[in-house]
Amino acid sequence: MAGNLISPLELGQRLNKPPVLSSRQLGWNGILVEQCQCSSPSSFEMELPAISDHWLNLSLGRPTSLIQQRDDRLHESIVQRGDSIFVPAGQPSYWRQHEGDICCPLHICLKPKLIEQVAEASEIDTGRINLVNCFGKQDLQLHHIAMLFLAELQSGSVMGRLYIESLTQVLVIHLLRHYSEVAQVITSENRRLTHTQLQQAVDYIHTHLNRDLSLAELASVINISPTYFASLFKRATGISPHQYVIQQRVKRAKAMLMKTDLTIADIALQVGFSSQSHLTQQFKRLTGMTPKQVR
Repeated sequence: MAGNLISPLELGQRLNKPPVLSSRQLGWNGILVEQCQCSSPSSFEMELPAISDHWLNLSLGRPTSLIQQRDDRLHESIVQRGDSIFVPAGQPSYWRQHEGDICCPLHICLKPKLIEQVAEASEIDTGRINLVNCFGKQDLQLHHIAMLFLAELQSGSVMGRLYIESLTQVLVIHLLRHYSEVAQVITSENRRLTHTQLQQAVDYIHTHLNRDLSLAELASVINISPTYFASLFKRATGISPHQYVIQQRVKRAKAMLMKTDLTIADIALQVGFSSQSHLTQQFKRLTGMTPKQVR
């Protein structure tokens, strides 16, 4: 099997840890997030020739003794809760876990094409990207990003596609900065959205607030790539497209609460929130009041 590429699904089957939760049915673009169940106290030994995606594994369980082979050497470590393991696409790996250890991993698989798109938008030569293998690294920022993905997975993607796409870009930028031989992400300060482009994007958002907007949809309005759009929109407005959309939904909901007799649940759906509770959560975060208090 040397040189063959395997899928994340086959990887999970080999690890004998079927997912408890998976984003497979949620249609997240370029990324797969799965939380696996805690394994029974048994040992395993496994050699993987290569994986087709970049694979990030974060431990959510109690400390686990794990052995990895790379560069013809064995590396043994106690993987603590929150530690990360990163295996770039196309790299073979060998794993061994001792009997009696229990691990509850969160797997995040990223398409190489997605990494390239974000790198291009950040003016990194994709030919110079060299993501590096990492084993048992304590990375608090990465753990925080992963927990945001897990929370969204547990909620059934209540925040919507725009949130996940924005969070995915944050993750990719972090990997490029800290798990790559490219020292830093550099974006040209001269590239900006024109006033017309920004107005077109804003007008589209206001017109379609009730929809589950995506970066691709917004970027297509002004005919640029989604990754460029996200970074340039934030430079122009000071906030991400997702946060801007949330602010405008709350603003419109507030006006409707004061001017109409529609129920709060109906208003939530009309302005693009997935439920009344989602509206209430974001409304209170931005205004300090609940929709009922405003009404």
